[in-house]
Amino acid sequence: MSDPTLLRSSAVMAAGTFVSRLLGFVRAIALTGLLGVTAALANDTFATANTVPNQVYNLIAGGLLNAVLVPQITRASRHEDGGQAFLDRLLTVALVALAAVTVLVVAFAPLVPVVLNDGSWDAPTRALAVAFAFWCLPQVFFYGLYTVLGQVLNARGRFGAYMWAPVLNNVVAIGGIVAMYVWIGGYDRVSNPHPPSTWTPGQIALLGGTATLGVVLQALVLLAPLRSIGFRYRPRFGWRGVGLGSAGRVAGWTFAAALVGQLAFVVTTRSVTGASSDGGPGQGAYGNAYLLFVLPHSLVTVSLVTALFTRMSRSAADGDTRAVRRDLSLGLRLTGVATVLATAGLLALGPDLTSTLFAANSLAESRAIGYAVMAMSLGLVAFSAQYLFQRAFYAYSDARTPFLVQLPVAAVIAGGSWLSAQALSPQHVVVGIGLGMAAGYTVGALLSAGLLRRRLAGLDGAHVLRTYVRLALAGAGAGLVGWGVSLGSHALLAGRAASVLALVVGGAAVLVVFAALCRRLHVRELDEVAGPLLRRLPARLRPQGGGGPGR
Repeated sequence: MSDPTLLRSSAVMAAGTFVSRLLGFVRAIALTGLLGVTAALANDTFATANTVPNQVYNLIAGGLLNAVLVPQITRASRHEDGGQAFLDRLLTVALVALAAVTVLVVAFAPLVPVVLNDGSWDAPTRALAVAFAFWCLPQVFFYGLYTVLGQVLNARGRFGAYMWAPVLNNVVAIGGIVAMYVWIGGYDRVSNPHPPSTWTPGQIALLGGTATLGVVLQALVLLAPLRSIGFRYRPRFGWRGVGLGSAGRVAGWTFAAALVGQLAFVVTTRSVTGASSDGGPGQGAYGNAYLLFVLPHSLVTVSLVTALFTRMSRSAADGDTRAVRRDLSLGLRLTGVATVLATAGLLALGPDLTSTLFAANSLAESRAIGYAVMAMSLGLVAFSAQYLFQRAFYAYSDARTPFLVQLPVAAVIAGGSWLSAQALSPQHVVVGIGLGMAAGYTVGALLSAGLLRRRLAGLDGAHVLRTYVRLALAGAGAGLVGWGVSLGSHALLAGRAASVLALVVGGAAVLVVFAALCRRLHVRELDEVAGPLLRRLPARLRPQGGGGPGR
């Protein structure tokens, strides 16, 4: 896959991710309007129960499937039958394991409020959390199925459907929230607070059931593009002596790393729900802040690295270290453009962004989300870099090193969450957790970079460092301009109107100043990231001098 093809594939994936994330924001805004943010126990129970499938899936299958499938499929494609028999067995193992895990976690649904709450929920709140968990936990299997089918498509060079499928999920979930709004009305802390004791089985089924239905359809919709490329799956259960040992070792280390990460997640969740019980921002606020934090990573880093991972896996299988090193450098520099720009924008305009997006909530509630986003954004560059570093290790079927790196990362995040809960007021716990997350991601990126540098005999470090220094200078200048616009907007206007003005004018200023400074500093990666998007515009609308790699 050439670099232009890589960028075109990334642009297709980014478009799907953008639409999906946009609908995700609509979903989050609708949910906070329905259930509230601060001291809203019904929101905490649903958010916790609906997050558990993601976390269990991440623990059991998410990283495992991502780490195993693409490299193994790439290597198996050189078999006489094109790897079909090996792939059938690999998928059978994965699906049987997913089914077994799903049955197990549903059986343990009553433990959700015990593990993820600090004991402050009363009996009706715990009962509502368990009821939502029974409806939401079957998502584990279908998230896994979605990833299995998606990774088969990715290994065959078909990337678009995997990124567009979540759009259907969000549409279905939004429909369920709207139906609930018609049924029970919007959230008001005084007149209509939706306390857990008032929820009926039908209401629980509607909200939890539509959330799960969206995930089911997200997985099943991938069957169509698989059939279009001629893929046919036949279950095979003869698993001995067919080369699955390497996949098993990678899976074991990946599972161990995910387990360590989930232990940190438990500490974080208990800290957040404890703060919510004392009147601070809860799981809904934390989840919305993380949704905003991860958006630039999802749009650019995940889209780019998904395509790069396939190419790096092929190079690693061929023993071409130089090509792996080149792709790693390319990925770091291209993702840096988006993550540095996003960091500058979130630091300058975070509270204005959330005050505008979450207009259904009070100004204090929406700004609390903004401060949490600002704290998390300090680790955004490192978060995306670490994601790319992990894929480089996985390309060599090495999951042991990422596990060792995960140990200090999880310790820093868990320690930051615990200290925040102990030392900060309930209103600031989520912000403290965000700072701990940023510190943990930074530790992980630095450790991974050092280990990969030894493995690959270098990381093109001078080139990458020069690019990041220039991006940092451009980001600092753009962020200061955006912050100045925000201050001016709040001096002219009051309340939410000031935030809307700051977001519109300040956001445009951050983007323009960042692009101008990047050009002045000769950051050619800006054109490489923006080129596939700019070429879709009419010629008269393209900025002069932009629009393609290498200019």
